[in-house]
Amino acid sequence: MARDLSTSISPPRATSARGGEPVSGSRRVRRGGRARGWLYVFPALAVYLGFAIWPALNTLRLSFLHWDGILPATSAGLDNYIKIFRDSALYEAILHSLVLIVFFSFIPICVGLLMTALLMGKVRRGMTFFRIIFFLPQVLPLVAVGITWRWLYSDTGVVNQVLDLVGLGGITRAWLGDYQLALVALGFIGTWAMSGLCMMLFLAGAQKIDPSLYEAATLDGAGSWRQFLHVTLPGVRKEITIAGVITTIAALASFDLVFTTTNGGPAGQTNVPALLVYRLAFNEGDIGGASALAVVLTVLVIAVVSAIRYFTRDEG
Repeated sequence: MARDLSTSISPPRATSARGGEPVSGSRRVRRGGRARGWLYVFPALAVYLGFAIWPALNTLRLSFLHWDGILPATSAGLDNYIKIFRDSALYEAILHSLVLIVFFSFIPICVGLLMTALLMGKVRRGMTFFRIIFFLPQVLPLVAVGITWRWLYSDTGVVNQVLDLVGLGGITRAWLGDYQLALVALGFIGTWAMSGLCMMLFLAGAQKIDPSLYEAATLDGAGSWRQFLHVTLPGVRKEITIAGVITTIAALASFDLVFTTTNGGPAGQTNVPALLVYRLAFNEGDIGGASALAVVLTVLVIAVVSAIRYFTRDEG
Protein backbone atom coordinates (compact mmCIF):
# COMPACT_ATOMS: atom_id res chain seq x y z
CA MET A 1 0.00 0.00 0.00
CA ALA A 2 2.83 2.39 0.87
CA ARG A 3 4.49 1.51 -2.42
CA ASP A 4 1.31 2.42 -4.32
CA LEU A 5 1.07 5.79 -2.57
CA SER A 6 4.71 6.64 -3.24
CA THR A 7 4.40 5.84 -6.91
CA SER A 8 1.10 7.66 -7.38
CA ILE A 9 2.29 10.95 -5.85
CA SER A 10 4.59 12.82 -8.26
CA PRO A 11 6.85 15.75 -7.21
CA PRO A 12 5.59 19.26 -8.03
CA ARG A 13 6.77 20.76 -11.32
CA ALA A 14 9.10 23.76 -11.18
CA THR A 15 7.45 26.98 -12.08
CA SER A 16 8.79 30.34 -13.08
CA ALA A 17 9.14 33.16 -10.56
CA ARG A 18 6.60 35.34 -12.37
CA GLY A 19 3.66 32.97 -12.28
CA GLY A 20 2.40 29.49 -12.64
CA GLU A 21 3.88 28.74 -16.08
CA PRO A 22 6.36 25.87 -15.93
CA VAL A 23 9.98 26.72 -16.62
CA SER A 24 10.20 24.16 -19.41
CA GLY A 25 7.13 25.69 -21.06
CA SER A 26 8.56 29.22 -20.97
CA ARG A 27 11.78 27.93 -22.51
CA ARG A 28 9.83 26.31 -25.30
CA VAL A 29 8.00 29.59 -25.93
CA ARG A 30 11.27 31.53 -26.08
CA ARG A 31 12.81 28.98 -28.41
CA GLY A 32 9.75 29.11 -30.61
CA GLY A 33 9.91 32.91 -30.70
CA ARG A 34 13.58 32.85 -31.67
CA ALA A 35 12.95 30.30 -34.38
CA ARG A 36 10.07 32.37 -35.72
CA GLY A 37 12.28 35.47 -35.71
CA TRP A 38 15.04 33.72 -37.64
CA LEU A 39 12.40 32.50 -40.10
CA TYR A 40 11.44 36.12 -40.86
CA VAL A 41 15.07 37.24 -41.10
CA PHE A 42 16.34 34.30 -43.17
CA PRO A 43 15.21 35.47 -46.68
CA ALA A 44 16.88 38.87 -46.34
CA LEU A 45 19.91 37.30 -44.65
CA ALA A 46 20.28 34.73 -47.43
CA VAL A 47 20.14 37.46 -50.10
CA TYR A 48 22.69 39.57 -48.20
CA LEU A 49 25.07 36.66 -47.71
CA GLY A 50 24.72 35.55 -51.33
CA PHE A 51 25.04 38.95 -53.02
CA ALA A 52 27.22 40.93 -50.59
CA ILE A 53 29.27 38.85 -48.15
CA TRP A 54 30.16 35.95 -50.45
CA PRO A 55 31.23 38.17 -53.40
CA ALA A 56 33.34 40.26 -51.02
CA LEU A 57 35.08 37.17 -49.62
CA ASN A 58 35.55 35.77 -53.13
CA THR A 59 37.08 39.07 -54.27
CA LEU A 60 39.50 38.92 -51.38
CA ARG A 61 40.45 35.35 -52.38
CA LEU A 62 40.96 36.31 -56.02
CA SER A 63 43.21 39.20 -55.04
CA PHE A 64 45.90 36.66 -54.07
CA LEU A 65 45.75 34.84 -57.43
CA HIS A 66 47.00 35.31 -60.98
CA TRP A 67 43.95 34.74 -63.15
CA ASP A 68 42.77 36.01 -66.51
CA GLY A 69 39.23 34.66 -66.13
CA ILE A 70 39.82 31.70 -68.47
CA LEU A 71 42.96 29.70 -67.68
CA PRO A 72 43.45 28.02 -64.29
CA ALA A 73 44.42 30.43 -61.53
CA THR A 74 47.84 30.35 -59.89
CA SER A 75 48.96 31.69 -56.54
CA ALA A 76 50.21 35.29 -56.57
CA GLY A 77 50.82 35.99 -52.91
CA LEU A 78 51.09 39.75 -52.47
CA ASP A 79 52.25 40.39 -56.05
CA ASN A 80 48.95 41.98 -57.09
CA TYR A 81 49.04 44.42 -54.18
CA ILE A 82 52.71 45.27 -54.75
CA LYS A 83 52.01 45.93 -58.42
CA ILE A 84 49.08 48.20 -57.58
CA PHE A 85 50.90 50.27 -54.99
CA ARG A 86 53.79 50.77 -57.40
CA ASP A 87 51.47 52.13 -60.09
CA SER A 88 51.28 55.92 -60.04
CA ALA A 89 47.89 55.78 -61.76
CA LEU A 90 46.34 54.54 -58.51
CA TYR A 91 47.53 57.56 -56.54
CA GLU A 92 46.30 59.92 -59.25
CA ALA A 93 42.92 58.18 -59.27
CA ILE A 94 42.67 58.41 -55.46
CA LEU A 95 43.54 62.11 -55.63
CA HIS A 96 40.79 62.64 -58.21
CA SER A 97 38.32 60.85 -55.93
CA LEU A 98 39.30 63.06 -53.00
CA VAL A 99 38.68 66.11 -55.19
CA LEU A 100 35.28 64.70 -56.15
CA ILE A 101 34.40 64.44 -52.44
CA VAL A 102 34.31 68.26 -52.39
CA PHE A 103 31.73 68.31 -55.21
CA PHE A 104 29.79 65.17 -54.25
CA SER A 105 29.70 65.77 -50.50
CA PHE A 106 30.85 69.14 -49.15
CA ILE A 107 29.07 71.43 -51.64
CA PRO A 108 25.80 69.39 -51.70
CA ILE A 109 25.68 69.43 -47.88
CA CYS A 110 26.11 73.21 -47.90
CA VAL A 111 23.44 73.59 -50.60
CA GLY A 112 21.11 71.24 -48.70
CA LEU A 113 21.52 73.24 -45.49
CA LEU A 114 20.86 76.48 -47.37
CA MET A 115 17.69 75.08 -48.95
CA THR A 116 16.59 73.75 -45.55
CA ALA A 117 17.05 77.19 -44.01
CA LEU A 118 14.98 78.76 -46.80
CA LEU A 119 12.19 76.18 -46.78
CA MET A 120 11.93 75.30 -43.09
CA GLY A 121 8.64 76.47 -41.63
CA LYS A 122 7.41 78.02 -44.87
CA VAL A 123 4.37 76.49 -46.54
CA ARG A 124 3.67 77.73 -50.03
CA ARG A 125 1.77 76.48 -53.02
CA GLY A 126 3.79 74.11 -55.17
CA MET A 127 6.28 73.31 -52.41
CA THR A 128 5.78 69.56 -52.82
CA PHE A 129 6.35 69.80 -56.56
CA PHE A 130 9.51 71.81 -55.95
CA ARG A 131 10.87 69.17 -53.55
CA ILE A 132 10.11 66.40 -56.04
CA ILE A 133 11.95 68.23 -58.83
CA PHE A 134 14.94 68.86 -56.58
CA PHE A 135 15.05 65.20 -55.54
CA LEU A 136 14.58 63.92 -59.10
CA PRO A 137 18.32 63.28 -59.79
CA GLN A 138 18.27 60.54 -57.12
CA VAL A 139 15.51 58.73 -59.00
CA LEU A 140 17.18 58.87 -62.43
CA PRO A 141 19.81 56.25 -63.34
CA LEU A 142 23.29 57.76 -63.26
CA VAL A 143 23.95 56.35 -66.73
CA ALA A 144 21.10 58.49 -68.10
CA VAL A 145 22.36 61.45 -66.06
CA GLY A 146 25.87 61.04 -67.48
CA ILE A 147 24.68 60.83 -71.09
CA THR A 148 22.47 63.88 -70.63
CA TRP A 149 25.22 65.99 -69.07
CA ARG A 150 27.71 64.90 -71.73
CA TRP A 151 25.38 66.49 -74.26
CA LEU A 152 24.85 69.59 -72.09
CA TYR A 153 28.63 70.08 -71.78
CA SER A 154 29.35 69.58 -75.50
CA ASP A 155 30.48 72.36 -77.88
CA THR A 156 26.91 73.03 -78.98
CA GLY A 157 25.30 72.08 -75.68
CA VAL A 158 23.03 74.11 -73.46
CA VAL A 159 25.84 75.21 -71.13
CA ASN A 160 27.76 76.93 -73.93
CA GLN A 161 24.56 78.34 -75.41
CA VAL A 162 23.67 79.98 -72.08
CA LEU A 163 27.19 81.40 -71.78
CA ASP A 164 26.85 82.87 -75.28
CA LEU A 165 23.54 84.49 -74.35
CA VAL A 166 24.98 86.21 -71.27
CA GLY A 167 28.03 87.48 -73.13
CA LEU A 168 30.55 84.90 -71.94
CA GLY A 169 31.10 83.19 -75.25
CA GLY A 170 34.85 83.63 -74.89
CA ILE A 171 35.06 80.95 -72.21
CA THR A 172 32.95 78.33 -73.98
CA ARG A 173 34.63 75.00 -74.64
CA ALA A 174 34.04 71.27 -74.64
CA TRP A 175 34.06 71.15 -70.87
CA LEU A 176 34.48 67.40 -70.43
CA GLY A 177 37.34 67.42 -72.94
CA ASP A 178 39.27 70.25 -71.29
CA TYR A 179 42.48 69.02 -69.64
CA GLN A 180 42.25 71.45 -66.71
CA LEU A 181 38.49 71.64 -66.12
CA ALA A 182 37.17 68.16 -66.97
CA LEU A 183 37.34 66.97 -63.35
CA VAL A 184 35.63 70.13 -62.09
CA ALA A 185 32.90 69.81 -64.72
CA LEU A 186 32.39 66.19 -63.71
CA GLY A 187 32.25 67.24 -60.06
CA PHE A 188 29.44 69.70 -60.69
CA ILE A 189 27.36 66.85 -62.10
CA GLY A 190 27.78 65.13 -58.75
CA THR A 191 26.80 68.35 -56.99
CA TRP A 192 23.59 68.51 -59.01
CA ALA A 193 22.86 64.84 -58.33
CA MET A 194 23.50 64.88 -54.56
CA SER A 195 22.12 68.25 -53.46
CA GLY A 196 18.51 67.08 -53.56
CA LEU A 197 19.27 64.05 -51.41
CA CYS A 198 20.96 66.22 -48.78
CA MET A 199 18.08 68.69 -48.79
CA MET A 200 15.47 65.97 -48.24
CA LEU A 201 17.48 64.43 -45.41
CA PHE A 202 17.90 67.78 -43.68
CA LEU A 203 14.25 68.75 -44.12
CA ALA A 204 13.19 65.43 -42.59
CA GLY A 205 15.53 66.00 -39.65
CA ALA A 206 14.47 69.62 -39.16
CA GLN A 207 10.80 68.62 -38.95
CA LYS A 208 11.60 66.59 -35.81
CA ILE A 209 12.90 69.64 -33.94
CA ASP A 210 10.63 70.82 -31.12
CA PRO A 211 8.88 74.04 -32.27
CA SER A 212 9.18 75.40 -28.72
CA LEU A 213 12.91 75.78 -29.31
CA TYR A 214 12.24 78.22 -32.14
CA GLU A 215 9.69 80.07 -29.99
CA ALA A 216 12.21 80.37 -27.17
CA ALA A 217 14.87 81.61 -29.57
CA THR A 218 12.46 84.20 -30.97
CA LEU A 219 11.63 85.46 -27.48
CA ASP A 220 15.34 85.80 -26.79
CA GLY A 221 15.66 88.04 -29.83
CA ALA A 222 17.36 85.55 -32.14
CA GLY A 223 16.90 86.23 -35.85
CA SER A 224 16.55 83.70 -38.64
CA TRP A 225 20.29 83.21 -38.97
CA ARG A 226 20.85 82.61 -35.26
CA GLN A 227 17.86 80.26 -35.10
CA PHE A 228 19.33 78.25 -37.94
CA LEU A 229 22.81 78.28 -36.39
CA HIS A 230 21.81 77.38 -32.82
CA VAL A 231 18.59 75.38 -33.29
CA THR A 232 18.30 73.90 -36.78
CA LEU A 233 21.95 73.01 -37.33
CA PRO A 234 22.37 71.04 -34.06
CA GLY A 235 19.00 69.40 -34.68
CA VAL A 236 20.08 67.93 -38.03
CA ARG A 237 23.55 66.84 -36.91
CA LYS A 238 22.77 63.15 -37.33
CA GLU A 239 21.33 63.78 -40.79
CA ILE A 240 24.48 65.69 -41.76
CA THR A 241 26.55 62.65 -40.75
CA ILE A 242 24.33 60.34 -42.80
CA ALA A 243 24.50 62.64 -45.81
CA GLY A 244 28.27 62.90 -45.47
CA VAL A 245 28.67 59.12 -45.41
CA ILE A 246 26.36 58.50 -48.38
CA THR A 247 27.80 61.23 -50.59
CA THR A 248 31.40 60.36 -49.73
CA ILE A 249 30.83 56.74 -50.70
CA ALA A 250 29.26 57.96 -53.95
CA ALA A 251 32.37 60.06 -54.67
CA LEU A 252 34.92 57.36 -53.85
CA ALA A 253 33.06 54.52 -55.57
CA SER A 254 31.85 56.53 -58.58
CA PHE A 255 32.01 54.55 -61.82
CA ASP A 256 28.92 54.80 -63.99
CA LEU A 257 28.90 58.61 -64.09
CA VAL A 258 32.61 58.78 -64.98
CA PHE A 259 32.35 55.94 -67.49
CA THR A 260 29.47 57.50 -69.43
CA THR A 261 30.81 61.07 -69.46
CA THR A 262 34.61 61.02 -69.82
CA ASN A 263 35.74 57.37 -69.48
CA GLY A 264 38.69 58.71 -67.50
CA GLY A 265 39.78 61.29 -70.09
CA PRO A 266 41.19 63.54 -71.20
CA ALA A 267 44.62 61.97 -70.67
CA GLY A 268 43.53 60.30 -67.43
CA GLN A 269 42.45 63.53 -65.73
CA THR A 270 39.18 62.01 -64.52
CA ASN A 271 40.39 58.49 -63.71
CA VAL A 272 38.95 57.08 -60.48
CA PRO A 273 39.77 53.78 -58.71
CA ALA A 274 36.49 52.11 -59.70
CA LEU A 275 37.22 52.82 -63.36
CA LEU A 276 40.69 51.29 -63.00
CA VAL A 277 39.10 48.16 -61.52
CA TYR A 278 36.87 47.87 -64.59
CA ARG A 279 39.79 48.29 -66.99
CA LEU A 280 41.97 45.76 -65.21
CA ALA A 281 39.20 43.17 -65.19
CA PHE A 282 37.59 43.60 -68.62
CA ASN A 283 40.19 45.34 -70.80
CA GLU A 284 43.41 43.75 -69.55
CA GLY A 285 41.99 40.47 -68.25
CA ASP A 286 43.78 40.81 -64.91
CA ILE A 287 41.13 39.52 -62.53
CA GLY A 288 43.56 39.18 -59.65
CA GLY A 289 44.83 42.74 -60.00
CA ALA A 290 41.31 44.09 -60.35
CA SER A 291 40.27 42.22 -57.19
CA ALA A 292 43.27 43.58 -55.28
CA LEU A 293 42.44 47.12 -56.38
CA ALA A 294 38.80 46.56 -55.36
CA VAL A 295 39.98 45.50 -51.89
CA VAL A 296 42.17 48.60 -51.64
CA LEU A 297 39.22 50.77 -52.70
CA THR A 298 37.00 49.13 -50.08
CA VAL A 299 39.57 49.78 -47.35
CA LEU A 300 39.85 53.41 -48.51
CA VAL A 301 36.07 53.88 -48.38
CA ILE A 302 35.86 52.32 -44.91
CA ALA A 303 38.73 54.50 -43.65
CA VAL A 304 37.23 57.75 -44.94
CA VAL A 305 33.72 56.91 -43.74
CA SER A 306 35.07 55.92 -40.31
CA ALA A 307 36.90 59.24 -40.09
CA ILE A 308 33.69 61.12 -40.95
CA ARG A 309 31.75 59.24 -38.29
CA TYR A 310 34.51 59.83 -35.73
CA PHE A 311 34.71 63.59 -36.24
CA THR A 312 30.91 63.99 -36.36
CA ARG A 313 30.12 61.74 -33.42
CA ASP A 314 27.81 63.00 -30.71
CA GLU A 315 29.87 63.84 -27.64
CA GLY A 316 26.79 63.64 -25.44
